[in-house]
Amino acid sequence: MELRRKLTAPCGLDCFNCKVFIENISQGTRVRLARMFQIEEDVVACRGCRVQKGCRLNFAECAVFNCAAEKGVEFCFECDQFPCPRMHPLADGLRWYPHNLKLYNLCRIQKIGIEEWITEEAFANRLRYLHGKLDAGMGNVQIDTRSM
Repeated sequence: MELRRKLTAPCGLDCFNCKVFIENISQGTRVRLARMFQIEEDVVACRGCRVQKGCRLNFAECAVFNCAAEKGVEFCFECDQFPCPRMHPLADGLRWYPHNLKLYNLCRIQKIGIEEWITEEAFANRLRYLHGKLDAGMGNVQIDTRSM
């Protein structure tokens, strides 16, 4: 449990469920990303935001990670400025930079606690975000995440 807590980024991303996390990455993903970012394959896999001081998909410093570190908070919701403009949702790059999922996760962690979120919701939230459907006016159409 403590390891998964450390593998939850200050912004609310569940690094332990990410396809680029070192324990999850496939050789195909490793090769594709190495080509895309023009880097060596052995540096593509991520060890987690807190270990690498930002998301490996960014390959640069992370302003959100740095801000949380400067303010001494474990998660962004603990900051008196939350939610701040750094966390503003954007449509650009949603599959790689899931701002709405971050905010949702942070709100759920704040409400139910990190342990319950890790064991009960983190994986299902990610699947729902990536594969769920929106019914305008009705909200998120529930999908059975157990079969995915």
